[in-house]
Amino acid sequence: MSTRRTLHLNAFLMSTGHHEASWRLPESDPLANTRIAHYQHLARVAEHGKLDSIFFADSPVLFGEVGRRPAGKLEPTVLLTAIAGATEKIGLIATASTTYNEPFNLARRFASVDWVSGGRAGWNVVTTAGPDAARNFGVDDQPAHAVRYERAAEFIEVARKLWDSWDDDAVVADKAEGFWGDPGRIRTIDHEGKHFRVRGPLNVPRSPQGHPLIVQAGSSENGKNLAARYAEAVFTAHQTLADAQAFYADLKARTAAVGRNPEGIKILPGIVPVIGETEAEALRLERELDELIKPEYAREQLAKTLRVAPEDLPLDRQLPADLPSEDEIEGAKSRYTLIVELARREQLTVRQLIGRLGGGRGHRTFAGTAEQVADAIQEWFDGGAADGFNIMPPVLPSGLETFVDQVVPILQERGLFRREYTASTLRGHYGLERPVSRYAGIEAPQLTSIGSGF
Repeated sequence: MSTRRTLHLNAFLMSTGHHEASWRLPESDPLANTRIAHYQHLARVAEHGKLDSIFFADSPVLFGEVGRRPAGKLEPTVLLTAIAGATEKIGLIATASTTYNEPFNLARRFASVDWVSGGRAGWNVVTTAGPDAARNFGVDDQPAHAVRYERAAEFIEVARKLWDSWDDDAVVADKAEGFWGDPGRIRTIDHEGKHFRVRGPLNVPRSPQGHPLIVQAGSSENGKNLAARYAEAVFTAHQTLADAQAFYADLKARTAAVGRNPEGIKILPGIVPVIGETEAEALRLERELDELIKPEYAREQLAKTLRVAPEDLPLDRQLPADLPSEDEIEGAKSRYTLIVELARREQLTVRQLIGRLGGGRGHRTFAGTAEQVADAIQEWFDGGAADGFNIMPPVLPSGLETFVDQVVPILQERGLFRREYTASTLRGHYGLERPVSRYAGIEAPQLTSIGSGF
């Protein structure tokens, strides 16, 4: 008898919520973005709902207009360590850039979070678009899109080698013999590639998951190829069922083509659920949030995304006809195309497009009752468009609390989602095996003394 396929649900947490005007609501704390207790509470709510994981986006740059919404983010891996102590089961995923980090430091950081959390760490791999981030690292402009993804692939390879540089049984801890670690089970990796030279070994033992979960969010051609090779979960954005189905089929096929089991990659589109007791109430809540958007700030950000001047985007006219093609964009290619296609398909004015993007920056926004939200989730899940969803509450904490209290029980009643955790690691929640070390069974060369003992 076949087992019913079940959803994977991740809570994407962002200060006061994903809607850019959520901070202006009377109940919102405009300083929540730096309050540890706020995020610990959200993580406990998600864990109460038995969600697979929580997730934090990040970029090494002050993003957007500070007048528009709460700006400034705590470094997410540090934040995850504070959340780990306040939770027991839920997975903890943080974003980190392969363009503006080095493999050794990042591999160590995520291995450390995996140890601190007891095997619940995940890394959302991003290549970081935009010249502003580049200038924070002494570079005049971002590297080309293809170069960023080439570096990302090598970066992940090096990180995985470092995570495998200690055998699982390298720590002997024999007090009687005075023998703590076996140097024959710890090795240098001696990686020499186009972008990195890394000796190793990592200075952290192999972590509970072996490798922290690898997540990826790029949907360009390069992004999909990287995901097919390395990702175990993919966060993606789609506006229509047909687009989501096409992406799902394409990425599963690419994963199989590189010799991986397509079941080993979980595809989670984003959804921004605006939930009301009635559909009319949900639509009213959505409208109230949209009316709080300040269009002058939103237009400025849209102009940056589209690579045009703000004055070329009159609020009550449609997008200009002569926008750049995706091939001319070196930043977030897939998100650029999604926004332009949305505006063209629905013949939206700039003002209307700003409203549509205000809730989820291109992710699907759905307003309705809890039952309708559950129906929307099930339609895509059963329709071959998703393995689960990246839940993006428009307002926090209330939006997550409502989703957990009202939508999750419906999904559980339908047999679509777990009632209790059956695993203690993030890999376990996603139904993924702990990876075997690439060096398993290979005797390490004699490890000479490295570094100072003082």
